[in-house]
Amino acid sequence: MAAKLKKGDKVVVLAGKDKGKQGEIQSVNPAAGKAVVEGVNIAIRHVKQSQSSQGGRTPKAMPIDLSNLALLDANGKATRVGFKIEDGKKVRVAKTTGDVI
Repeated sequence: MAAKLKKGDKVVVLAGKDKGKQGEIQSVNPAAGKAVVEGVNIAIRHVKQSQSSQGGRTPKAMPIDLSNLALLDANGKATRVGFKIEDGKKVRVAKTTGDVI
């Protein structure tokens, strides 16, 4: 199945503690149905000190379920993603505007 959300897409969070926040997808795990979004679902991780790095508490973006994310269209509004064949290629299309993503 073709991916509706890909790395680098601008998305908005639809549900959860970070509802309404926007960010860019840093990575996607299709098998788990999750994605890591910049600045969303931040958790504190404790890092042990080593010779090369300083230890302490570091914030880390944790994966969020793909069902809780929606793509942002050209107008900055949340949209669903559809597919269309153009010039023999399958392309992603924003449902609100009909524009190719």
